[in-house]
Amino acid sequence: MSSTIDCVIDTQPMANQIDKVSNHVKGTAAAVVTMQAAVIAAEKKASDHVCQQVNLGFYTMIRSQISQKMAKLQSDVDSHHMMLMQQKKQLLGIKSRMGRDYMMLYKRYNKLFTDLNKALHKRVYELDYPTVNFADNEMSKITNRGILLTATIPVGQEESVKQSQNIVASNVKYQSARVINVMKQFLIEHNKQRKLTSTILLSGQPRQGKLSLPVLVMESCGDKNGTKVDSVYVNSSDASASMQRSIKNQVASSAESLHWVDTAEKNKETTSEYSKLVESSKLPTRVKEMMTTLYNASSYQTLNM
Repeated sequence: MSSTIDCVIDTQPMANQIDKVSNHVKGTAAAVVTMQAAVIAAEKKASDHVCQQVNLGFYTMIRSQISQKMAKLQSDVDSHHMMLMQQKKQLLGIKSRMGRDYMMLYKRYNKLFTDLNKALHKRVYELDYPTVNFADNEMSKITNRGILLTATIPVGQEESVKQSQNIVASNVKYQSARVINVMKQFLIEHNKQRKLTSTILLSGQPRQGKLSLPVLVMESCGDKNGTKVDSVYVNSSDASASMQRSIKNQVASSAESLHWVDTAEKNKETTSEYSKLVESSKLPTRVKEMMTTLYNASSYQTLNM
């Protein structure tokens, strides 16, 4: 059997307490929201500070590395610059020394080749002296004969015509005198040559007899191995070509059997004649001195009869 008890319970205090709890919960929620906002602000500030410090540290590190590389590269550049400057000074010194050497060699060889050109010019000049002399001296006179001859005045008074005629006549006389002197000199030389020819040529039929001719036998080294070469020279003015060949063959075949002896002293007449030939030649002084030196240092042998 159930019983029912009716009672009245007052819920107002509970409601009041619940209202207070609700207010405290609202305050706690507001505090939580405020704390959350503060935490977020603090975290943002901390993260910004960390990022700023990280950026500053990274920037400082990069700057330090760049400064170190710049210092190293600057040191390398300075060292290379000093090395290049040193090489520049050395090259300038070499250039200056080469310039001095070049000028010294230029002056030496210029003088040498100038002397050689002069010597060769004289030798070529002497090869055909009459022709070259005629071309150098006489041709200029023939070419300039119009300038050398006196011109007559086509129009003038009687006094000037007489003076001009006297000048022309004087010039003609002078040129005629020169021609006569040349003809005279030619006739004198022609007579001398004819007399000389008459004394040399034999009159009548050739006669049998002995003729003594000077013969020169020379032994020389033809190459660096010391190969000896014998040469025979005969005076070509006193013997024909066939006679010269015969003499050369005879001397060459009997050269080994001939008894040669060293000369203790050079023949004075030979030395005097050689000195005259050297002094009378038109060779340069250097060539003459070398020829005399070689002659004095040379030695020759004579045939022991």
